Amino acid sequence: MSNGSVSPAPVSPLSPNLGDIKPRTPVAKLDRKRYSRSTRRFTIAQVAPLVGMAPSYIKRAIGGKPLLTADDVVELLDQDCYCETFVPRSRVLDYLMSVTDSETAVPVESPVQIPESWALVNADFLSVVGRLPLSSVQCVVTSTPYWGMRIYKESSPITWADGEKSVFGHEQTPEGFLRHTTEILYRLMPALTETGSIWWNLMDTFNTRTQIRGSAVEALRAMQGHDTRRWSEHDYRRYSAGHAYLKDGEQTGIPGLVAQRASRIGYYVKTTITWAKTATLPEPQNSRVSRSLEYILHLSKTRTPKFDKTAYKRLSTGLGGRNPLYETDKLSDVWFIPTSAGGDGHGAQFPLALPARCAGLSTEPGDLVLDPFVGSGNSAVAALSLGRRFLGVDISRRYLTVAEQKITELQSRSQVLAAIDDPGDIIDDPGDIAECASAIAAT
Repeated sequence: MSNGSVSPAPVSPLSPNLGDIKPRTPVAKLDRKRYSRSTRRFTIAQVAPLVGMAPSYIKRAIGGKPLLTADDVVELLDQDCYCETFVPRSRVLDYLMSVTDSETAVPVESPVQIPESWALVNADFLSVVGRLPLSSVQCVVTSTPYWGMRIYKESSPITWADGEKSVFGHEQTPEGFLRHTTEILYRLMPALTETGSIWWNLMDTFNTRTQIRGSAVEALRAMQGHDTRRWSEHDYRRYSAGHAYLKDGEQTGIPGLVAQRASRIGYYVKTTITWAKTATLPEPQNSRVSRSLEYILHLSKTRTPKFDKTAYKRLSTGLGGRNPLYETDKLSDVWFIPTSAGGDGHGAQFPLALPARCAGLSTEPGDLVLDPFVGSGNSAVAALSLGRRFLGVDISRRYLTVAEQKITELQSRSQVLAAIDDPGDIIDDPGDIAECASAIAAT
């Protein structure tokens, strides 16, 4: 992967036949007899993220052993504080054994080259994350697919650690989505610096019977009566019956559950931020309030990650600084940031100010910002406008083409403004940068 380029991925079909989502919780349990004579041994570091317990608690529960047997792991799975993270209880030991086997294999893929300025990778993120250099990423900022709400072109099913093969966001149950989100966060951890931050934007889903559409625009057109297709004529549908406890019309609580699982695999949950959107689409509801917010989880590997609170006042509003219409001088856990216009064909893209604020708070010039689901590239524009390096990954070649165009246009405009302001100098005036970035985001 060269600097300032898009690395290709194998061609995948557009809109694969993924089928409907039918959230029927499978009936499965731990088969203790299968492991009763196993001689395998596991380190506490290997076991802790799978059982959702701190290493200190594991030592207390098992008796301070340096290596754990299969029986020890079963003992941990029986503890009251056990909680599923990214592998279901019945498959934890199978996963541990497969991981210890794979550790002896010779790696065949080359590491991802960190760009001097920016680079975009056309691939699913799970195929990339294991090749990121250790402690190379200072900031992860992304908006992931939400469970059961959108179908993106060029989606490709992935085989996950829990044994499921699905597109991220198209799992059969919300628990599947939680496991897969947690797996991505777990695999991201080695690449994050010790002072780095993850800013994870996500939204909740209601367990309702509905059509799954390709974008918010499609959903709005349907609410306006412009989609006359019958239920059976839609390509993708989400049902609501068959879950272990969720009832039809009930909110799933995904953001809070992701935060809990992130904590259990070793992250510090620094803050759950409420993004109060200043404009939202209407919702067809008669028994509950409409939603006008999303969530951003701020995660870190240490108690005190790099954090520059002055960026909130120093940056322009367009690049994540204080929104004077709604926000006070105090940086709080409620952010008032307008939604993106979405004019470049992406169904659910970041507004520029959101990734800019996250990067501004947690990075310095020259640090690397990573977006695992970069889409049409607003996070790239934000990072580069702030003088950070950027690496973006996305399965959609179409979206990456838009992102590349935005980056190229940003660099061209920056060069022109720099030449006007001070020939031969790098552009550094926040107003000019914000003007550039806002213009690019609007194209």
